[in-house]
Amino acid sequence: MKYKSGNAEELKHKFWNALADSPFVFVELESMSGEAMPMTAQLDKDADSAIWFFISKGSHLAQLGRAKCTFTGKGHDLFARFSGVLSVETSRERLDKQWSNFVEAWFPGGKDDPNLVMLRMDLGDAEIWNGDLSLLTTAKMALGMDVREDAADKHTETTL
Repeated sequence: MKYKSGNAEELKHKFWNALADSPFVFVELESMSGEAMPMTAQLDKDADSAIWFFISKGSHLAQLGRAKCTFTGKGHDLFARFSGVLSVETSRERLDKQWSNFVEAWFPGGKDDPNLVMLRMDLGDAEIWNGDLSLLTTAKMALGMDVREDAADKHTETTL
């Protein structure tokens, strides 16, 4: 079933808010399909075309390259799959900005931990689904009624 496209800007805004509220994604290198791992996206409100991750040198994500992320909002009201390119982030300023106690819990050597690698994911294409259905639509579903039109504008293919 092909969805009618919804309001891309509205869905992108909702996506960024949902990701900020629950920044957990599955990340998978395109070259290693089936090897997804959960990661915490490090966000910057002024950088809406990139996200960052902290990994260990031994992680398979350290191989870098094209990657895909899968995201489910905290309330299961938004779903997204997006792609991008992973590269090593070399900016100490960026590392300082994204560093937190939560990151340090994984890297006890701190910002200079020899196993620490900071990745930057420059974002590309995305599909976003708004799963936040109205009460009326939910009632229709409970009665087995057709809700495809109700959900038609709740999807978009876009670039982040």
